[in-house]
Amino acid sequence: MAAAAIVRGNDVNGAMEASARVAALSSWHHDWSGLRVAVLGLGVTGFSVADTLVELGSRVRVIYGAPDPDRERLLEVIGAERFVDADDAAQLADLAAFEPELVVVSPGYRPDHPLTTWAAEHGVTVWGDIELGWRLRDKTPRIADWICITGTNGKTTTTQLTAHMLAAGGLRVTPAGNIGTPILDALRDPQGYDAIVVELSSFQLDRLGEISPYASACLNFADDHLDWHGGREGYWAAKAKVYEHTQVACVYNRADAETERMVEEADVVEGARAISFGIDTPPPSGFGVVEGILVDRGFHAARRDEAFELVTLAELAERGLAAPHMVQNILAASALARSRGVEPGEIAGAILSFVPDPHRAQQLGEARGLRWIDDSKATNAHAADASLRAMQDVVWIVGGLLKGVDIAELVREHAIRIRGAIVIGVDREPVVAALRAHLGERPVVEIASEGDEGAVSGDAVMAEAVARALEIGQPGDTVLLSPAAASMDQFESYADRGRHFQAAVRELE
Repeated sequence: MAAAAIVRGNDVNGAMEASARVAALSSWHHDWSGLRVAVLGLGVTGFSVADTLVELGSRVRVIYGAPDPDRERLLEVIGAERFVDADDAAQLADLAAFEPELVVVSPGYRPDHPLTTWAAEHGVTVWGDIELGWRLRDKTPRIADWICITGTNGKTTTTQLTAHMLAAGGLRVTPAGNIGTPILDALRDPQGYDAIVVELSSFQLDRLGEISPYASACLNFADDHLDWHGGREGYWAAKAKVYEHTQVACVYNRADAETERMVEEADVVEGARAISFGIDTPPPSGFGVVEGILVDRGFHAARRDEAFELVTLAELAERGLAAPHMVQNILAASALARSRGVEPGEIAGAILSFVPDPHRAQQLGEARGLRWIDDSKATNAHAADASLRAMQDVVWIVGGLLKGVDIAELVREHAIRIRGAIVIGVDREPVVAALRAHLGERPVVEIASEGDEGAVSGDAVMAEAVARALEIGQPGDTVLLSPAAASMDQFESYADRGRHFQAAVRELE
């Protein structure tokens, strides 16, 4: 179909023709030339989309809200158009004037954003980067299997573990997606991959489109991003999409009824198996723990009576990998890797050589008689629950952006473990209220944020928190940074928050 078939004003026929042309584009080798594409957002994902589509010959206009000099220079180099303005109305006017045939949305744009709403109302197709990537996955003859992973917590660690195990099995593999490397960058590698382990956020899943993973997993489900998804059901529905059209293995957490329900309700490829994981004794189609040994009963030919042994809890403990939530991540990754043919011995070697990323229950050692742990990656209550559950006598550094989630139940559940708490961030009031309700006379210290009376500057928040932890803690206690909240109120990211914490702890030595 001619590239000129675009939406012009209220031209219904033009909109239908454009929609039909876009729907038919399902291969790198189809004709994308001249296609008018608006890309919303100029982060790492938005730029990867623009770069890819320009390479395919499309006319690309990137619309975004804040200047980014480095990426703007790159847009000029590749030949993409751009428009920057913080005002939604100005962006909307520019989008309408461009008359796009396709809109590709970066993950952070809410479903009710004015620009995506306008596109839907005018019959313009809207994709996320994952759907675009699925359509372009055949650039090289070596077409990768997609192994897709989501969950409220543990996604990144499990994605890295799975890729590490697949590499140990001799596959050419890379992690991509929400983990940091855009899926389109991975797909354009000239050598191609045998497998891509795709970490998917709920934002990406919301606009997933019809992909067909080789294997998939939802690690767990707990309230998060409820404001973005419009409530718990919207968030659940987004997470459940990971299992749709799975070809070989749907891996789920048998201790989490919501993930099991997702598998039960999924429309999968005939023959796909449900494989469970958990830290209890596994059923015949599961992975679990028997007498201190992690085992695979899911892929053993005689799985009703026998199991493959992977590693022991003692071996994991020697490497700081024996916390229950980490064992679950290891079992889930093992199930995904086994589904792709990696042998048990290869998986064992990969587990014992794995080093987790910083800021994920990272042990910082002892200083001033206290043990210090950086779990800044715990950006929601479910993640903080996993860390708190693994220890006693905790001085807890908590708080930030709560994202619409009630923290009271988390505090009630772990009050017995908490020696005292230090509350940071802008959403302090509900955190302080919950702590005072359940900690009795134990100390609760509030550190004011910028704009409040007596505020500490953003750079000094962690230094102040560490100093107050020294006042509360007793010899042998653990100071745990596990905020149960997002970081962007005071820090650039959870990693930035963790770096500031670690720097403050180093000053104690």
